[in-house]
Amino acid sequence: MARMIGAKAIFVAFTALFVSSSAALTAPAATANSALSMRTGAVTSQPIGHYEFCQSNRSECAAGQRDPGAAKVTAFGWTIVREINAAVNRDITPMTDKELFGTDEHWAYPDVAGDCEDFVLLKRRKLIEKGFAPADLLITVVRKPDGEGHAVLTVRTTEGDFILDNLENDVRHWTETPYRYLKRQASFHPGRWVSIENGDAVMVSSVGK
Repeated sequence: MARMIGAKAIFVAFTALFVSSSAALTAPAATANSALSMRTGAVTSQPIGHYEFCQSNRSECAAGQRDPGAAKVTAFGWTIVREINAAVNRDITPMTDKELFGTDEHWAYPDVAGDCEDFVLLKRRKLIEKGFAPADLLITVVRKPDGEGHAVLTVRTTEGDFILDNLENDVRHWTETPYRYLKRQASFHPGRWVSIENGDAVMVSSVGK
């Protein structure tokens, strides 16, 4: 009986994050493009920093990840997403890999400081711990308007793709960001990456607003 009660509690907690009823969903920053998702293409090169991270964390990048399709997130689920984004942005001090490790590229879970990739790794892990599927939490490489490379976390939902960014506490639909989207983790394999085919068009329309 105790085991059945425990299983029921886990099920209730999980369904509080994801439901099939659209009435229970409240997406942040809803826009006219709120149903638009990134259009991904062929498998492409894996960032060297992520490759090295996978060598040290093989279980996080192994094949066999199930992709059940984008989840419908509840209002409670969005609260969790916002809270984790803001908490990690608050608790981790931005520092470059050169300052921390003496190298240009090193991806790692941060303790007190890290660069953009480290922020993404920590947010992804915390959301997985809350019940989000790894296939819906995709590390994404973008280019900022000044040409500098940057990493954000894409949360894949039935209402489109939303972005968690260490430069922004608000969780925004990807079309409401100023970035050019280049590539992201594949939803079918956390150790592979795919190109983003419509990243340029979205950047142009967003910057033009």
